[in-house]
Amino acid sequence: MDGVEPGTPCWADLATPGLDDAKRFYPELFGWTGRVSAEPTAGGYTTFLKDGRAVAGAGPPATDDQVPVWSTYVATDDADLVATRVEAAGGQVVVSPFDVLDQGRMAVLSDPAGAVFSVWQPMAMRGAELFNAPGSMCWNELVTPDPEGAKDFYALVFGWHPEERAAGPVTYTGWRCGARIVAGMLPQLEPLPEDLPAYWSVYFAVEDADATAARAAELGGTILVPPRDNPAGRSAALRDPEGALFSVTALR
Repeated sequence: MDGVEPGTPCWADLATPGLDDAKRFYPELFGWTGRVSAEPTAGGYTTFLKDGRAVAGAGPPATDDQVPVWSTYVATDDADLVATRVEAAGGQVVVSPFDVLDQGRMAVLSDPAGAVFSVWQPMAMRGAELFNAPGSMCWNELVTPDPEGAKDFYALVFGWHPEERAAGPVTYTGWRCGARIVAGMLPQLEPLPEDLPAYWSVYFAVEDADATAARAAELGGTILVPPRDNPAGRSAALRDPEGALFSVTALR
């Protein structure tokens, strides 16, 4: 499989009932432009571009009761096999594997603690075309009340190996896939929002975390966790005007 290696986060998209609002908020925040799919069945799915390269997407929710959410997509060469592994490991297949036009094959899945993620088996669309630059995805992180269970689950599903290090009062876990650490995990530090029993957080790189957080608030978003320093840089957790959670990091 060309592009992002299997087992590596390759894409992120937003499911939201406020698609028009999202197409205003995020371009103002990150300097994105939007390319709306002309396919009638795509529901106005919008690919966000940074300097002409695809970095993320947004579309309508799959169901009327779905909360606005940013989803992490993990690359795979067999979405059906991953879905089978998820069930065998105690997770849930939320949406069974299906083809997205000629773009790829995907499934929506959840781990035993309820954290939802997706897998992407690429066809015409390989995934994001830019990573780790301002305005593009730079990290994906699981926040869960059950880190030990997550270690077993993701090892079975993706073959990830946990590598732990102390991070202040908690242990931070990096997920190794082959030669790289591809994602991370934090134990739940405080009660999670009711709409997020456990969750995968999408991080976008920015030049200035403080300025981005302030701008998000000006645009109608919410600062959940104010900017603070960490080993990777300086990060903040935010919600957009519809309530979707995402994070930003000014990388070191």
